[in-house]
Amino acid sequence: MHTDPLLTMLLYFVIPLWFVAGIADWFCHRASDIEHTTGAKESLIHLLMFVQVGLPLAAALIFEVNALIIGLIIVLFFVHEATALWDVSYAVTGRRVSPIEQHVHSFLEMIPLAAGLLIIGMHWSQFLALFGAGSEPARFTLELKQNPLPWQYVVTVLGAAALIEFAPYVEELLRGLRAGTLSAARRAQGYSQGASRR
Repeated sequence: MHTDPLLTMLLYFVIPLWFVAGIADWFCHRASDIEHTTGAKESLIHLLMFVQVGLPLAAALIFEVNALIIGLIIVLFFVHEATALWDVSYAVTGRRVSPIEQHVHSFLEMIPLAAGLLIIGMHWSQFLALFGAGSEPARFTLELKQNPLPWQYVVTVLGAAALIEFAPYVEELLRGLRAGTLSAARRAQGYSQGASRR
């Protein structure tokens, strides 16, 4: 067990909470019949947001956290927030976003912030160095952790991210593409039948 309480909170509370919120969001989308409403476009936005959170998470788990990793976390947090706004703005044009889904979204927006703040708190000197302050130079290199996390934990988290977060959204995208293809085929069939009646 790690002795740093910030690291413990990140590894065993914040990251598992992200998984729970992510799968809850997928269930909300399924309940709203997303494949027949906003369809594949919204699912692609969801996959984009997964990358925006998953990339800095994987980097922080595998590499030494320095100014480069902290900068990546900060930039992608703001990019993720902008994408989340785009996502909801698009979603409400075609389907009902229930109060439960809105509440789940609040978790999905704040979890990256909580994770980022915990990581910054554990590497405060490199956070200051990123802005030219503090007593040490900013490091912008990718280096494997000198004291790596247990490989079992890293493999479990990355595997869970793939199975619980990424795979359901891919399934959602495939449902949307299939529904869009069927709708297009039905429209084409209706058009050809109408033309033959003339």
